[in-house]
Amino acid sequence: MTGQNQRTYNKQLCLPKTADRLTRLFGPKELIIAKNNKLRVETPVSAGGVVYRRTNGQLETVLCGRSKPVRWSLAKGTPDPGETLEETALREVREETGLEVEIDGSLGSIDYWFSDRERDVRFHKTVHFYLMVPVGGHTDQHDLEFDVVEWFKADDAVKNLVYANEVDVMQRALALIAEKDGAGAGERV
Repeated sequence: MTGQNQRTYNKQLCLPKTADRLTRLFGPKELIIAKNNKLRVETPVSAGGVVYRRTNGQLETVLCGRSKPVRWSLAKGTPDPGETLEETALREVREETGLEVEIDGSLGSIDYWFSDRERDVRFHKTVHFYLMVPVGGHTDQHDLEFDVVEWFKADDAVKNLVYANEVDVMQRALALIAEKDGAGAGERV
């Protein structure tokens, strides 16, 4: 079930106050409440980016990290009301990395499931990623969401990312960079 039929179905299953409250809390997205009203599935959307640069001929990308436990990931976040996905990606990358960036291409999207058992909610999240280049700022200007933001050599970035779906995004980014640079399919960037 998709499109208008899905929205109609959702409205029929949601209690109006519940749906209204959840929309205010989590932003506009499809919301499904099972007929027994115990299992709720939400489909949030986020956007982020892979920022790259060349330093002394070496390709580098930026990763965001948490210290305890050490986990490296890509910058991403939730749209503010009225923002496009591109605007969200630019803002989130700026906030989380401290870098002013421009979009250099689309990297597609990933999706994954996670749960909030206390609220009996399952989330099916979609994150749209963009290839980005820095045009200003500095990684020491990142917000408090991450403990550290660092530049990594491209190969090290792939090895340090914690989530397999973000590794896939990074590999897409490296392939697109190679394509932009005119490298052959078998060449490393």
